[in-house]
This record gives sequence, C-alpha cells and structure tokens, in this order.
Amino acid sequence: MKFQTPIAIETIATLIKAKIIGINTVALGINEIHKVEVGDLVFVDHPKYYETCLNSAATFIIINKEVEVPAGKAILITDNPFDAYCKIVETYSPFEKAVTLVNTTKIGEGTYIYPSAFVGNNVTIGKDCIIFPNATIMDNCVLGNNIIVQSGSVIGSNAFYYNTKKDREYWYKKMPSCGRVVLEDNVEIGAGCMIDRGVTHDTRIGAGSKLDNMIHIGHDTVLGKNCLLAAATTIAGMVTIEDGVTIWGGCIINKTLTIGANAVLLGRTGVGGSLEGNKTYWGAPAQEASIIKREMVWIKRIPALWEKVMGK
Repeated sequence: MKFQTPIAIETIATLIKAKIIGINTVALGINEIHKVEVGDLVFVDHPKYYETCLNSAATFIIINKEVEVPAGKAILITDNPFDAYCKIVETYSPFEKAVTLVNTTKIGEGTYIYPSAFVGNNVTIGKDCIIFPNATIMDNCVLGNNIIVQSGSVIGSNAFYYNTKKDREYWYKKMPSCGRVVLEDNVEIGAGCMIDRGVTHDTRIGAGSKLDNMIHIGHDTVLGKNCLLAAATTIAGMVTIEDGVTIWGGCIINKTLTIGANAVLLGRTGVGGSLEGNKTYWGAPAQEASIIKREMVWIKRIPALWEKVMGK
C-alpha cells in the first residue's frame, strides 16, 4: 500500500511507540516482505526472517530487536512489530462504511451495473463493462475497460493471511488487507469466482484473460495477459502466472511459485513448485504430460510382462 502522501518516519515511530535507528526521512508506503519497494516499511518479528527483511528493498524495518542497520535504511524497534504493522494499516487505510449499493462515481461511459450488484468505496470502473446481478466489487478495486463480472463473484475479498504465534491463546491473528485487485482491459470473470485483494499490494489479472466459474485466486497473485482458466481452479497467494498460460478444470496451485509463459496444465493437475513455460503438465505433483502418458503405457504392460517372466 502506498500512502496518499509521504509520511515522516518520526510520525510513524510516534504512532507505534518505536525507537528509530538510522536515516530519518519519509516513508512512501507499507508492504509485506514479498512485495516491498524502496521507501516502504516492512515488519519482522522472528529471527529467521531478520536478514531477509534487512536486506530487502524496504527502507524501513519494524523489528523487535536492536540490530546492525544496513546503509541507507532505518529500523524502528518495538516490542510487537505485527501489532505495529496493524496499527499503521488501520490508521492510513481505515475501514469505511458503505452507504448504498454503488458507492463510487468513478464509472466509465457505457458501463452497466445491475441493480443488485454491490460496488464499494473508491472503486474505479472503466468503459463498456457489465457487472451482473449479485456480483460484489469491494473497496479500492480497479477495473479496466470492457470487463465482465458475472453473478455471485467477489472481487477484492480480504486476504487469507494470518500472523501465527503458538504461545498465545488464539494462534492466528488476521493481517489486515490494504491491497487492491486490478482487472486489466478485456478481462472476463465467470460466476461464483473469488479474487482476494493483496495483503499490501495488488492482485492483478492481466489484459485479455478469461476466468470460468468457481475459481479462487489468492492474495497478491499476478496473472499474465491472455490466460485461460477453467472451472474450479484454485490458486494460492503470491503466485506469478506468466502470459498465455492455460489452466484446465480443477487444478490446484500452491503458493509463492511461478508458472512460465504459454504453459498448459491439464485438468486436476496439482502444482507444488515452479514450472517452465511452453510445456504441457499433468498429474500431482505436476510433471510433463508426455512423460506421464508413457509411464501409463508401461504400467498397463506390467501384467503381460509378469506372465512372461513367471512363465504363466
């Protein structure tokens, strides 16, 4: 999330009751570790991730221990970095009540929104779009031109993202979502799809991509241009799917991986790691489809080979 205007790091430190060590300038936004950019704040509360955060692009690190500060950066020391993160998000991206079904005026010429559809606050919708009955466009989403969102779909639901600590009564504390969903031009979203907003950045669906019904796309996932996704596909958070990928029905894709351009995933493929582009995959875990098909041919030959070896 980028702040509306840069915020003095002293103001942030006062808000979260933190001690500053390092440069004293302005913060441009707040992000989680996978999406940080120069000028951003990030938080870390576990020694396992100290080095990753300190050496990331982030300029300001909210941390619970005094450590050596990399050149050109600052640390903000506080007892509970996660609570500090939540306070910053709640202060600079506060909850805003909706007062009617359509709560924005940023709607392009030729766009039609059915009477029972919901459009949240600060949403931008381009020209010649159709938002079907009972579709939901949550706060801060951005829709390009010639977009179709069919009935029952939710664009911009909160990220499934929790801070976990097993030394407290309730292990999982929700990380407030302040990211967006961006649908580029000529995207079609089928019925009953759920696209989560980014935790602090954008979930993005590339221009010309088409989604069938009942598809889930997790937070901060980036889908490239001209991708085709069939029904019941489930994609976890932080996935990068490059241009021209085809994903057939019922595929399940794990988090924080990349699928290369023009790859094809046959139905019910389970993806646990990154895949090269320009290949066809099948199975769980995903393998090149041609290899699996050859293996199946040999499996079918096992009874005959057994009879030959045993002399029966």
